Amino acid sequence: MRQTATGTSTHVLIIGYVWPEPRSSAAGGHMMQIIQCFQEQGWQITFSSPAALGEHKADLASLGIAEVNIELNNSSFDHFISELQPNIVLFDRFMMEEQFGWRVEKFCPNALRIIETADLQSLRDARHGILKAHLKTDHQADDLKDVFINQVSAIYENMATSDIAQREIAAIYRSDISLIISDAETDLLVERFHVPRTLLHECPLMLDRLPDNLRPFDERAHFLSIGNFRHAPNWDAVLWMKTAIWPLIRQQLPSAQLHIYGAYTPPKATALHNAAQGFHVMNWAEDALEVMAGARVCLAPLRFGAGIKGKLLDAMICGTPSVTTPIGAEGMHGELPWPGNVATNASEFAAAAVELYRNQTRWTEAQANSQALLAARYQHKAHCASLIARIEECRQNLQQHRTANFTGAMLRHHHHKSTQYMAQWIEAKNRV
Repeated sequence: MRQTATGTSTHVLIIGYVWPEPRSSAAGGHMMQIIQCFQEQGWQITFSSPAALGEHKADLASLGIAEVNIELNNSSFDHFISELQPNIVLFDRFMMEEQFGWRVEKFCPNALRIIETADLQSLRDARHGILKAHLKTDHQADDLKDVFINQVSAIYENMATSDIAQREIAAIYRSDISLIISDAETDLLVERFHVPRTLLHECPLMLDRLPDNLRPFDERAHFLSIGNFRHAPNWDAVLWMKTAIWPLIRQQLPSAQLHIYGAYTPPKATALHNAAQGFHVMNWAEDALEVMAGARVCLAPLRFGAGIKGKLLDAMICGTPSVTTPIGAEGMHGELPWPGNVATNASEFAAAAVELYRNQTRWTEAQANSQALLAARYQHKAHCASLIARIEECRQNLQQHRTANFTGAMLRHHHHKSTQYMAQWIEAKNRV
């Protein structure tokens, strides 16, 4: 067990919005990568959540991680955390900081408080609003360049006036460190919302090792799309493929097949299955990397969203070239070439997909680009070391760090008091 400056072992409490499902979502995968990083330091971990157990929940107990069910608006959490006395508390998403932040501060005032944002939900929400407004005024909506690219001011205006952005950014201020998954989101917070960089730490998806023995072009077949159906951007992408993109691909490749995988497939998704059109809704993939490794091209036509897309990282891991949008590629490749194509409308998207599917030279080049990108930006060892160094630095200078964050202290004072009184009122009401 790694020792702190005071000679005691480090204990991390994670308060999860949901129980992690690494085979169902990128957020679940990222949480498990962070947990792995903590375990590599010899830190003890307790994972707690008020959520119901998910169908694809990770087996945390097998990793030596204690699992604890907690309740919202219940003082039982106070007794739990008072006895546990963790050195670090990691809130999974800002909603957990809203719910439990005041209790953590009251009963563990010296614990370092971290938010795992997963992605900026307020950014995703704002982009969804911009897309809906665009579709309302333009029913054809084929050219989405304005939606994807020319929207910096629109994004800020939509976010700045939204309740979810004010809540999310206030939670970031109230915390000691917030983990931001992409440089694009860090830039947005710093340049538009003027959040101090001292409160942020970039922590992307992390890989243990680079893949080897990638399948070549002639051993692959079909197009593939994958994503948790409970995630609204994924469902929107499926609808766009069905109505606009896939018909264009089939015009040029009449025998082409598209396999769509996703956890928690709803009836409205299975209703889109049409074998005659080559449009196959395949439900959940037991092994996402296995099905990705056999596909020739990955399609990810995301019209809104935020964060780093796990499906596109999986495509790189498997050496599967992908076609996506600027939203899909955002924050993932920096100045390096995208391992496939990035398109801003349905016709461009379909043309790029067909070219990759047919052109072995172009396809092989894209596969090589994926490996260079993984090596440059997603190495576990480097990002884990950076995260631990940042955490330790903040722990050693916690009082100075918090004193410098007056806005956070002010927000904690007002928010935590009001939340405390509301929680106590709800608990009393429930007892009655």
